[in-house]
Amino acid sequence: MAVWIQAQQLQGDALRQMQALYGQHFPIEVRHYLSQWIEAQAWDSVDPENPQDNMKATQLLEGLVQELQKKAEHQVGEDGFLLKIKLGHYATQFKNTYDRCPMELVRCIRHILYHEQRLVREASNVSSPVGGLVDTMSQKHLQINQTFEELRVITQETENGLKKLQQTQEYFIIQYQESLRIQAQFTQLSQLTPQERIPREATLQQRQASLEAWLQREAQTLQQYRLDLSEKHQKTLQLLRKQQTIILDDELIQWKRRQQLAGNGGPPEGGLDLLQTWCEKLAEIIWQNRQQIRRAEHLCQQLPIPGPVEELLSELNATITDIISALVTSTFIIEKQPPQVLKTQTKFAATVRLLVGGKLNVHMNPPQVKATIISELQAKALLKNENTRNESSGEILNNCCVMEYHQATGTLSAHFRNMSLKRIKRSDRRGAESVTEEKFTILFESQFSVGGNELVFQVKGRVPFVVPDKVVWPQLCDALNMKFKAEVQSNRGLSDENLVFLAQKLFNSNLSHKDDYSNMTVSWAQFNRENLPGWNYTFWQWFDGVMEVLKKHLKPHWNDGAILGFVNKQQAHDMLVNKRDGTFLLRFSDSEIGGITIAWKFELPDRALWNLMPFTARDFSVRSLADRLGDLNYLIFVFPDRPKDEVFSKYYTPVLCNPCEFVTSDVMPPSTYMDQAPSPAVCTQSHYNLYQQK
Repeated sequence: MAVWIQAQQLQGDALRQMQALYGQHFPIEVRHYLSQWIEAQAWDSVDPENPQDNMKATQLLEGLVQELQKKAEHQVGEDGFLLKIKLGHYATQFKNTYDRCPMELVRCIRHILYHEQRLVREASNVSSPVGGLVDTMSQKHLQINQTFEELRVITQETENGLKKLQQTQEYFIIQYQESLRIQAQFTQLSQLTPQERIPREATLQQRQASLEAWLQREAQTLQQYRLDLSEKHQKTLQLLRKQQTIILDDELIQWKRRQQLAGNGGPPEGGLDLLQTWCEKLAEIIWQNRQQIRRAEHLCQQLPIPGPVEELLSELNATITDIISALVTSTFIIEKQPPQVLKTQTKFAATVRLLVGGKLNVHMNPPQVKATIISELQAKALLKNENTRNESSGEILNNCCVMEYHQATGTLSAHFRNMSLKRIKRSDRRGAESVTEEKFTILFESQFSVGGNELVFQVKGRVPFVVPDKVVWPQLCDALNMKFKAEVQSNRGLSDENLVFLAQKLFNSNLSHKDDYSNMTVSWAQFNRENLPGWNYTFWQWFDGVMEVLKKHLKPHWNDGAILGFVNKQQAHDMLVNKRDGTFLLRFSDSEIGGITIAWKFELPDRALWNLMPFTARDFSVRSLADRLGDLNYLIFVFPDRPKDEVFSKYYTPVLCNPCEFVTSDVMPPSTYMDQAPSPAVCTQSHYNLYQQK
């Protein structure tokens, strides 16, 4: 079945994607009425990059124009009248647009046929488990590429229009010079006798009148050409701005956001190759249009004709300069960020990159990049264009680096490998603000020439230090979970129950459902300045202590699910009260930062639930958690009912001495192991030396 017949059966988003392939560069009506002829041609046999195939491309263009003309001639009757005019117009349009660049027509049709076939193929596989349409990201990238194709075709059209304008203007100037020559001949005729002068004057006057009329008409035509070309450039710049906004304010900003999150435990931000490809295409098309506008200005200066075109071209020139300035400024980025916490006399690294450096020939005169550390106030003043550069907030060693161009990858970047913060100048702290809350930023700046204009580019990224006063709890949950998994290096993150526990701790609340906290907000003071009610530490200090002890000593047990962790004392008792004697659970201590305690069930006349004093990282550096649990025979089942040895035996330290049996009873251990007692002493006997006496 013909591709076009199948393409007409597309639905929904696939149909919209197919329609987006067409436009002024190739009207969809041409595809419809010449579908059989188009699909019968060997478009793939023409290599657009091979000049020797230019003749083949010309023949295909001529064939397309002839087919359109024949189709137009066959339209009869009232219904066919408008179609006849439209198809004839398209034939003329194709000839004018692609006559000097037939390879562009080949590229255009190959692009259309390729994506039509892909859309049809994907639509036919929609019911297959491995089929389906492209995902949202791929659709967005496809739209970007289609817009680039449209921009390329439009830019080629304006290039052809500019050449036509130049040829027309050159012929006009020749005829204008002829008019001046005729005027000079009138002066020469005054020296002749009346008999000789009168007939010649009549002939010259007739020629002059005819030429003057032609010049007036042609001047209007030239002015209209200039106006049409300027309006086309206006539309091109509008589309360029839209495309640049999508790439810089959407795709690039998303990459920067992913980079920020990666610094706090999020997934890697991904590479920059695709973004660089898009930015380079933007730079290339913008530069081509800028050159066209400047050539149009030169033509107007060469032959001034009163009208609005000069002012319009001046506006276009200013607009295209703004566009390229925004592109270059925004694509000067920090590819590898310096550490978030800097220490004096400690080496650190960073990498900056200019995504359009290769296309704009900046690498021909490699610029130097300088890194400077500035304070929060200086950064904010810099954003307001206030001059604060003479003030110093510190000194960085090895803070200058020349950008290098890598031919293989086409990247222009500067690698700061051995920077070191020599000193830092601190300001007076406000109120309860701690030294860690005073913020600085490293400013990377460079200066280089693009198109003969000196432009200074400074890396700002997002507005520095814009931290909201409060965030809603669900946002903080996402950040805590991301940070937790990254710090502990575990795939087991925070469950909904864990997050409810944290919310109860932070808000001093008894609400037990996560939705109860969805609209609550958390301030910085609540998070890491004010102590939690009834305790001598902040929320972040407690949470950071949990991550630290898990990362250094308890990660395998957390990954195994042996540590419940985020359970308070009352919850632990409620969970254990109906369990068998010897059932225990591990939870994070409320009283000791980075501590973990054991709650267990053992029925006695006056008491059934017990808690050990918490173990800390200091204890685990002496004897591991698994060995300590192995020492305690009265701990038998890991909550809810898993045998202790089944969970922890693989982590027990092997015994290196001869076994020495001793007997323990089933009664509770001495009170020194109970609440308010210190952590159990190290037992010299291994778990394997213990047994219960019946």
